[in-house]
Amino acid sequence: AEVAVRHNYHRPQLTSDDVVAISGGRHPVVEQSLMGESFIPNDTYLSNKDSQLIILTGPNMSGKSTYLRQVALIVLLAQMGSFVPAESATIGLVDRIFTRIGAQEDLAAGQSTFMVEMIETANILSNATPRSLIILDEIGRGTSTYDGLSIAHAVAEYIHSHPKLGAKTLFATHYHELVELAGFLPRVKNFNVAVTEERGKVVFLRKVIPGGADKSYGIHVAQLAGLPKSVLHRAQEVLTELEGDRHRKLPQGQRGRRGRLPEAPLQQLPLFGQKPAVIEELLKLDLDSLTPLEAINKLYELQKKAKEG
Repeated sequence: AEVAVRHNYHRPQLTSDDVVAISGGRHPVVEQSLMGESFIPNDTYLSNKDSQLIILTGPNMSGKSTYLRQVALIVLLAQMGSFVPAESATIGLVDRIFTRIGAQEDLAAGQSTFMVEMIETANILSNATPRSLIILDEIGRGTSTYDGLSIAHAVAEYIHSHPKLGAKTLFATHYHELVELAGFLPRVKNFNVAVTEERGKVVFLRKVIPGGADKSYGIHVAQLAGLPKSVLHRAQEVLTELEGDRHRKLPQGQRGRRGRLPEAPLQQLPLFGQKPAVIEELLKLDLDSLTPLEAINKLYELQKKAKEG
């Protein structure tokens, strides 16, 4: 009661439905540790019916992890019978809160960070119910980019679509490709932690807003951490080069159905700008005038020339 009065907590409303609605939510620990600045509150709406899985993007240090933790703590405090750090909160009872947060190794058991991460994720997928609250802070970062993205994509689809799961989920990720899930999974919503740039420097606004992040600002964060200017400059050069290669190899829109990873680009047939003779002959064919028999005979002929060439 004393904490509630001192720190402007409010009484939550507990219900038996499947909605978690928080207005002006705050992290009860972080807000007390800030020196000389106020905590930026954020709203949350989760519902099994229309806003079940939130994909949260944004750069490091922007506040994604704090936001995830504050939602879990508010739900926990409410079900303990406490007032909560929010302007208002309607909490549908949850059976368990599952979390996959942070990186750790179990060297004694011979388990890598990635193995620990996968074991924890497997436990969540095996035991969560539609009544659960799932907090995922990065999935798949302990392996290669495409492997990690594939796993994160599949985990999100499973949570959303498995008939015995469908739990309310907050999923923070650096894989911006996951925002495409909202295009074909009806209960997925995209949010990001807002940032802005002022005079070439990134400013974290700490506000969760609808939509996906358009860039990661990783080099800006490295600058804030104090990396040498020569390293930052070189990193920017490499980033520009990598993005250019990716743009050339994967034209805009070249992506598989339902947000799957891009397929490998087709091998380029022309050499030094010249079309092989078989291609030239194929282009000259008048397909409308060919009979089926003539067409198949011509196909065999072209195949033979291609093998000989």
